[in-house]
Amino acid sequence: MRALTSVLIALLCHAAAAQTITGMPVLPQPSLGMQTLLDQMDSIRVTNEIDTAVDNKDWKKARSFFADDIKADFSSLTGQPAAAMKADDLIKTWAANLGPKKTSFHLRGNHLVSVEGDKATVSSHAYAWNRMEGNGDPLWEVWGNYVHELARTPGGWKVTAFTFVKTAERGNMWVKDTPSPAN
Repeated sequence: MRALTSVLIALLCHAAAAQTITGMPVLPQPSLGMQTLLDQMDSIRVTNEIDTAVDNKDWKKARSFFADDIKADFSSLTGQPAAAMKADDLIKTWAANLGPKKTSFHLRGNHLVSVEGDKATVSSHAYAWNRMEGNGDPLWEVWGNYVHELARTPGGWKVTAFTFVKTAERGNMWVKDTPSPAN
């Protein structure tokens, strides 16, 4: 309970600082209960743990954070339209692109969470890089914003849809576009 109290105090301080900077009221309303605060924290944890699992190439764990059927929108990054797909197919695509010869690093911050019953939306800023030797500069970087939609399930919060909106990128496009060799 002491650790939870410390986390809640840190969240309230973060919200107070954000309100000071933006002028927008972001402190939890008095009507928010402990369950809503826990739901907000757990939703953020899910989005962060996806990044950690991907960077660790722990595809089983990455898959565990998604519902079976999802909608993914990377259109600003890939030029392909948003698509409904099986989460298994998304993870297979990520695993092929980010195979053993390609290193990745994902970072997310400035989370804003809305919880309504068994649905949550997490908006956040994102930064990522991929590194792979083989064709000039080995680094590609991207900045942008995510919106994750989640649903409460018996197995916890699961992502049902997400959108990434690129705000900037730089580096070697070959690193971005070339799947990692298998070994």
